[in-house]
Amino acid sequence: MMVIQELKPSKHVEGRWLAVLEDGSILRMGESEVVSFALYAGKELSEEEALQLQTAAHHSGLKSKAIELLMRRPQSRRELERKLAEWDASAEEAEAICGRMEELGYLNEAEYAGRIVRHYAAKGFGERKLRDELYRRGIPRALWEEALAQIEDEDNAEAIDAFLEKKLKGSHEPRDIKRASDALARRGFSWPEISDALRRYGMEVYD
Repeated sequence: MMVIQELKPSKHVEGRWLAVLEDGSILRMGESEVVSFALYAGKELSEEEALQLQTAAHHSGLKSKAIELLMRRPQSRRELERKLAEWDASAEEAEAICGRMEELGYLNEAEYAGRIVRHYAAKGFGERKLRDELYRRGIPRALWEEALAQIEDEDNAEAIDAFLEKKLKGSHEPRDIKRASDALARRGFSWPEISDALRRYGMEVYD
């Protein structure tokens, strides 16, 4: 048997309760566990009940941490699953928690994909870089095109033109042009996009 010596709400996290056990260990759980296990100070738990409570408390803690993480910074499902694994969640727990986060609206990969695309496009990166970021973050490919459609071609042209003006500052030296072109390519812009921008800049370009 194990006795709950003290049961009290957390001073730091709203909705969390602390159960101090006779061995000095502390179980952190949500209010639902307090209610479903009918907990109170002085209650005796059998070995089976204690194990069930520990399992439920662990699962509840994982859900709370997942919500806190998603409220701070959006994630893809794969990123959240990876984080849950770091928190010692089983594959089944991670899958269940991710599903619950989707139901509650905390995990929304389509919205996250749009944020990623808008963020990097605003920094002046091209489509290839945007696709690299979507891939790196584990966003399903089925969501890529819809997210990328939010970025108009005109925006790419404006971003490239602004980049060339900033980097070249009026220079038409071949060496400077090559450096700027290489930098644009590293940012994910295609050669047709770059060559069109160089023509607008006043350079004679042969495709």
